[in-house]
Amino acid sequence: MLKILSYAELDQIAPYMDDMILERIAPGHTNKFESYEGINLISFDWLNIQDKDADPELITIYYTKEHIFFICEGDSCYRLVHQLVKEDPSNEKMLYTFFTGLIKEDIVYIEALEENITDTEDDLLTSPKKECAHEIIEFRRELLKLKRYYEQLNQIFEELVENERGLIDGVYLRNFQILDNRIDRLFSHVLTLRDYVTQVREAYQAQIDIEQNNLMKVFTVVTAIFLPLTLIVGWYGMNLRMPEYDWSYGYLMVIGLSVIVVLFCFIFFKFKKWF
Repeated sequence: MLKILSYAELDQIAPYMDDMILERIAPGHTNKFESYEGINLISFDWLNIQDKDADPELITIYYTKEHIFFICEGDSCYRLVHQLVKEDPSNEKMLYTFFTGLIKEDIVYIEALEENITDTEDDLLTSPKKECAHEIIEFRRELLKLKRYYEQLNQIFEELVENERGLIDGVYLRNFQILDNRIDRLFSHVLTLRDYVTQVREAYQAQIDIEQNNLMKVFTVVTAIFLPLTLIVGWYGMNLRMPEYDWSYGYLMVIGLSVIVVLFCFIFFKFKKWF
């Protein structure tokens, strides 16, 4: 028997289970996967990966040979389960159909996310901007959510395919093993993207450091050019009587000396390719 209901409607399925199981189904009590004699309890936080602002919603699945109940925390996951689960004599098939539909389009989304990260990398390496840094932070947050999401599914399926209580027939067990491998690949892909974003962040920081170094190089060159001029100013600023003061071309000589020093420094630095 199939039932899809909310946590507020638990009384509808209370006659089909003992009080201990009913208590375990309550939100916050169920682990990711629990197996009892003739019963599997699956609980996970469903994440609508297409909606970045959506909060995870708890879904608990009560599975036996005779019954399969989907208990949903929010309206979104309630609609999702109704969309994915179709009435079938085989509970194994309904469970398999649900999880297959749950992750069906995920690889497309993750590949699109990877392309966005690549485009952001190209943008920030050509012209680093503050918005690129913000995008990197958003990528890291999103990938952290995905990591937690697939990590729990991975844990569930590792225990589910062990089939400790023999609740899944051999005909469907192979299908669940294939589904487990698919979730493993999704999880590995997310971990790879997290490493990729870390590399992008490091490349972005390196690009910022290069720009700062170039800016400091300009300041250093300007300082080095004006250092001899400061010496000349300090020299002739001393409160002493110098012979040049009585020379009619003394003022022009100081100007000419300053120009020569600037030109010499400029040519020397250009020759050394310091700017």
